[in-house]
Amino acid sequence: MDSIAARDELAPAPTVGALFGGFLTLGLTGFGGVLPLARRLIVEDRRWLSAAEFTELLGLCQFLPGGNIINLSVAIGLRFRGVAGALAALIGLIAAPTAIVILLGLVYERFSGDAHVRHAFAGLAAAAAGLLIAMAVRIALPIRGNAAAIAIAALCFVGIAVLRLPLLPTMATLAALSIGVTWLTTRRGPR
Repeated sequence: MDSIAARDELAPAPTVGALFGGFLTLGLTGFGGVLPLARRLIVEDRRWLSAAEFTELLGLCQFLPGGNIINLSVAIGLRFRGVAGALAALIGLIAAPTAIVILLGLVYERFSGDAHVRHAFAGLAAAAAGLLIAMAVRIALPIRGNAAAIAIAALCFVGIAVLRLPLLPTMATLAALSIGVTWLTTRRGPR
């Protein structure tokens, strides 16, 4: 699908209130694995971004310091409504989960010795791992026809997950390589 057709399928730019409400929904429903839900809400449900735009923006947000979803909320809010949109999206994302985490922390402090509570947290960790794998597959779909992007993603995985190279130098090297490869391929044009 070309970019013009993809833009025609997108919804109008969200209001500040819609950004707050959308990210509040994410914050309340995305415990432990908000990125898969964020993609669904932003790309599929609300149609604020195309799948390719989401992947590109998430790639930038992963390169920046801080939490990916926090960076993503600020970037999307800023893109559509400037500073007010960035603040609305950020506050919507973190307000309710912050209150819930404080309450859960108090409960966990009181009952952490109970085996049932430990088992519940182990189950939550397994579910979060499954959500992360599902998100990785969905993020990879827009690059499935791009051999260079797949190669760079594979290098990143091998470097960080398998070889356990330091994150920042690895990401900086692969980001520069990715920019160079993209520049060269766009300069040559389609064949």
